[in-house]
Amino acid sequence: MPPVRTRFAPSPTGFLHLGGGRTALFNWLFARHHGGAFVLRIEDTDRERSEDRFVDAIVDGLAWLGLDYDEGPFFQSRRLEVYAERTEQLLAGGHAYHCYCSADELEAKRAAAQAEGRRLVYDRRCRDLGRSPGPGEKPVVRLRCPTSGETAVDDMVRGHVLFENAELDDLILVRSDGAPTFHLCVVVDDIEMGITHVLRGEDHLTNTPRQIQIYRGLGATPPRFGHLSLIVGADRSRLSKRHGATAVSAYRDLGFLPSAVVNYLARLGWSHGDQEIFTPAELVEAFDIDAVNRAAAAFDMEKFAWVNAQHMKATDDATLAVAVAPYLAVGDAAVPSVEALMPVVALLKERARTLVELAGQARVLVFDDVRYEPQAVAKFLGEAERANIEALRTELAALDRWDHAAVESAFTRIVERSGLKLGKLAQPVRVALTGGTASPGIFEVCVVLGRERTLSRLAATVEGARAGTLPLVT
Repeated sequence: MPPVRTRFAPSPTGFLHLGGGRTALFNWLFARHHGGAFVLRIEDTDRERSEDRFVDAIVDGLAWLGLDYDEGPFFQSRRLEVYAERTEQLLAGGHAYHCYCSADELEAKRAAAQAEGRRLVYDRRCRDLGRSPGPGEKPVVRLRCPTSGETAVDDMVRGHVLFENAELDDLILVRSDGAPTFHLCVVVDDIEMGITHVLRGEDHLTNTPRQIQIYRGLGATPPRFGHLSLIVGADRSRLSKRHGATAVSAYRDLGFLPSAVVNYLARLGWSHGDQEIFTPAELVEAFDIDAVNRAAAAFDMEKFAWVNAQHMKATDDATLAVAVAPYLAVGDAAVPSVEALMPVVALLKERARTLVELAGQARVLVFDDVRYEPQAVAKFLGEAERANIEALRTELAALDRWDHAAVESAFTRIVERSGLKLGKLAQPVRVALTGGTASPGIFEVCVVLGRERTLSRLAATVEGARAGTLPLVT
């Protein structure tokens, strides 16, 4: 058995979307699991719609996901001579023919078939003319499909699928302007690149029997095919923007970790017992095509965010600090070092589902431009509360060390001395330090802010609340 060789072959007519990302992932996982090769091919023969920016976006998206390719990227637009040679081979072998029907004639035939309720297929008028183009003639080249019997597809996902050859059309391989079509290019490329397994969307299943005929006409053995179910929304309709972002790059902007995106995409249509959370290495070890489901995979944004949260929790603090830093950048404010961010992410990563959420919670601990919630100021920064905060600040300033136990002891002394419950002291202090009523444990907040910033914020808040000059959330 030859070594496994898979490929991902997107058209650069848009950004890498979730369906394409999953197709690339399954091909990559299959190749890596079997110790084979993963090839990237850019199918850019549609020059009107193909754009370099989309090529860059696809390559960048694969790199962000960690889906490294062994060969490529190959561009179909640079391989036209190869397709021309293979076209001549098909013509010489009688597996293709020239069709001289004009566009107007074909349109008239389509209209007549539609009016009569017949299938919209070419009537094979030119199939047996047996002549070459004359001067000035620019015919298309059509595949000579068999008209009887069956073409079998032993699909790795769908099982044994039979197609009646009488239902196959003599599809166009080369247009009248000489441009090769998708069906010819994809088959020639898979032959030339030695592709052994093709995993692609189920919308390509009906293309497969026609492409098998092209393989046979070129004297090649078709690869094994596996057609993957579509990704649908919770309402079972095809995935669209109303179900959530569809471009892979959008999830980077939303603060998802690439390992979490890979994990979630892998579980869309593939299962491995009850395990939900996988590292990329675990996916490579566990993945095989036998566990890919035929049923459509439902996209669930809440589940996706949960998976990301699990990956964030499992990420070491240094790595997570590097990951969150770009989301903290605002204006000209300098983002703290990784070392400074590590205790912040360690404190907050259990509370956030995305890097965006983590950055939002971290800003008040990283930057000193605190904004105060008006209702929290009114409720928790009255005269009595300010007096308690000032008393606490005095206790904190006298500490000979600054850690959780020492900070807690300062709170305890104020509580015991004043007869307050801890919450009656902690909540005003929380508002003073963070501007709001929700944060991690108040002792942990003090430790992460450090002695100088904690004391400074307490003093500034008391002064600002007394003078009515606190900057408020608007």
